[in-house]
Amino acid sequence: MSNQGCEIKSIREDLIAEVTKKMSKDSTYHDISNLFKLLGDYNRIRILCALSYQELCVCELSLLLDMSQSAISHQLRLLRHKDIVKFRKENKQTFYSLQNDEIISIIRKANEYGF
Repeated sequence: MSNQGCEIKSIREDLIAEVTKKMSKDSTYHDISNLFKLLGDYNRIRILCALSYQELCVCELSLLLDMSQSAISHQLRLLRHKDIVKFRKENKQTFYSLQNDEIISIIRKANEYGF
């Protein structure tokens, strides 16, 4: 059976220093991890994909995705809190759209890779 670790302990300190300089702060990796946790929800992905095609209100999203309005509102609140979606009010309706289209490119790229 082959061991996947190093057989000898030889540290290339210059290489470690070079990579350390290039890496981001730990807080950046926490933020990225939290983004992927947020995107790890089936319904949030569906909401984002729907909003990538058209600005929609909660009642329209509810019908489109066969979810309750309260469930949609809850998911939108989480996405709004992370500045992934934005909203605007018009009379008594609230319309939602993507804050930044880059989030959809991540989702579409994952779809291309067959995840």
